[in-house]
Amino acid sequence: MGEGAGRRVSGVAGGAVSDVAGVVLDGVRPGAGVVRADSGTGGVLGGAPNDAALHAAGRRWTYRDLEHAIGEWNSRHRDLDCYDASELGLAEALVAVCAAARRGIPVRVENPEARPERAGIPAEAFLLVATSGSTGRPRALARTAASWYDSFPAFSARTGITAADRVLITGPLHATMHLFGALHALWAGACVTDEPERATAVHAVPAVLREVVRAAPRLRTAVLAGIAPDPGALAVAAHLTVIEYYGSAEVSLVAARRVGGELDAAEVQGAGEAAAGKSRVAVRGDVSVEPLRLFAGVQAQTRNGLLFVRTPYAVLGAPEWSGVGDLAELGADGSLRVRGRGDCAINVGGTLVVAEDVERTLAAVPGVRAVAVLGAPHTVFGAVVTAAVELDPDAELTAVRARARTMLSREAIPRRWIPMRRLPRTAAGKVARGALRDLLV
Repeated sequence: MGEGAGRRVSGVAGGAVSDVAGVVLDGVRPGAGVVRADSGTGGVLGGAPNDAALHAAGRRWTYRDLEHAIGEWNSRHRDLDCYDASELGLAEALVAVCAAARRGIPVRVENPEARPERAGIPAEAFLLVATSGSTGRPRALARTAASWYDSFPAFSARTGITAADRVLITGPLHATMHLFGALHALWAGACVTDEPERATAVHAVPAVLREVVRAAPRLRTAVLAGIAPDPGALAVAAHLTVIEYYGSAEVSLVAARRVGGELDAAEVQGAGEAAAGKSRVAVRGDVSVEPLRLFAGVQAQTRNGLLFVRTPYAVLGAPEWSGVGDLAELGADGSLRVRGRGDCAINVGGTLVVAEDVERTLAAVPGVRAVAVLGAPHTVFGAVVTAAVELDPDAELTAVRARARTMLSREAIPRRWIPMRRLPRTAAGKVARGALRDLLV
C-alpha cells in the first residue's frame, strides 16, 4: 500500500455490533503478540471463546462474539483499504480496530471534533492517531501494529493486568492512553468495560481516578498516565496497586513505577539511589514511591536538560532519538526523574521555575482540587507565575495562598491566582494548557 491519497474509508458498520451474523476466524492464540493478517495468526485477541471480552453500553460480548463481529465487519467492508473508528462507540470502535489489524490495513482513531491534517498514509501504518492537543491543535501520527503489540508483554509484567481482570476505560479511544489500554486488555484476554462497578483495573488520569474510585468497589489496580499523580489522587487510591507510566503519543511507553503500597524485597534490593534519597524507594508523605524505570529496549539521554529517547515503540517517521519535550534527570542507576514540560518552564528574573513542580506542591495544599500553572509576561522579571485553581467548596483562596508561601521559593510563588469552577481539559482528562493560556495570558 502506498501513500494514502484515494484510500476508501469507512466507519459505518451497516448494523449494530450485537446484530452481526457469526463468522468464526481461525488461529486465535491467547496472549500472542502477532497481529498482522498476513502472519497467519489471530493474536489481536487473547481470551478463550467463552470468556468475557466486552461489557459496554449495557451489552455483553464473549471473545467468540467479538470474533464473529470482527469477521462480519471485514466481510462487509472488504472493498475498503482504510477504516475509521473515530465516531463509533467503545465496542464498535474496538471491533473496527481489531478488524483492521486482522486485515493489516490502517484505521483512523481521531477526535472527530478536532481531526488533524494528514498529508498521506504510510504503507506500513496501522493506527492513525494524533497527539492529545493539550498544548495546541492535535498533530497527526501513524504507527505500526508492532509498535504497540510488541510492548504488551512488558506492560503486562509492570501492571499485573491479566485475563482475570475487567479493565475500565475512562475516556475516548482517540486519547491514545485509552486505546492502548483497551487493545492491551483484549490481547491479554481480559474484559474491557465501561462499567465502574464491575472493574478490577482502570486506566485513567489522576483527576479522573478521584471520581472512579468511589464508584468502583472491586477495583484492585489503577494504571495512571498523562500527568504525575497528585497527593489527593494517591490518597483516594491508597488501597489500590497504583502503576504510573510515563510516555507520549509519539514514543509510547518510556518508563514506569509503582506508587504506594508495600514493595517486596525483590523490588527494593540492589537498586542504586533514588532521586529523593539513598534507597530505591522514596517516601512522599505516607506514600512509598519507586523511581521511574525505563522499559526494556528503551534508551534515554538528556540534552540541555531535555529528555530524548530511542525506542522501538515510536511512531512512523520519528527520528532515531526523539525529543519528548520534557525536562528530566537520569540517575547513574538508570532511574528517571521527569520534572515537567520544557515549554512550561518559566524564567522568573533569571531563575527557571518548572510549572509542574509548582503544580505538584500546590496540589498538596488542603482544599486544592486541581491546579494548573502558567507563566505570564512581566516588564521587570520577564515572567511571573500564574496559578489557576479548582478549590473545594469550603476552601478559602486566602488560606491556600498563605500555605503556598510557606512551601515554595520566592520565584515560584504565584503572583496571580485565578479561581476557576473547572479547568479546561482534553477528552482524556488532562488540562488543556493551550486553551487555558488563551483564557488567561
